[in-house]
Amino acid sequence: MNPDLIGWAASAILLATLVRQIRKQVADGTGAGVSRWLFIGQSLASVGFIAYSVLLDNWVFIVTNSCILLTAIVGQCLRPKPSA
Repeated sequence: MNPDLIGWAASAILLATLVRQIRKQVADGTGAGVSRWLFIGQSLASVGFIAYSVLLDNWVFIVTNSCILLTAIVGQCLRPKPSA
């Protein structure tokens, strides 16, 4: 079996899970309890993994980590703001 197929399948599962979580938090309005530091840490880690993946020329991880970074940004933008 081609190892890239396993990587792409795992990537699809992970991204579907992240998208589902963002949708649930937005629908429930419960995203306000998610730490801003989680967003910052996830974003910085994703940027580091993207750079690492580019250096290795590994397209599975370049695409996956780019999409994970995008989900972090979208999740942060859609996060309900705390009430004043």
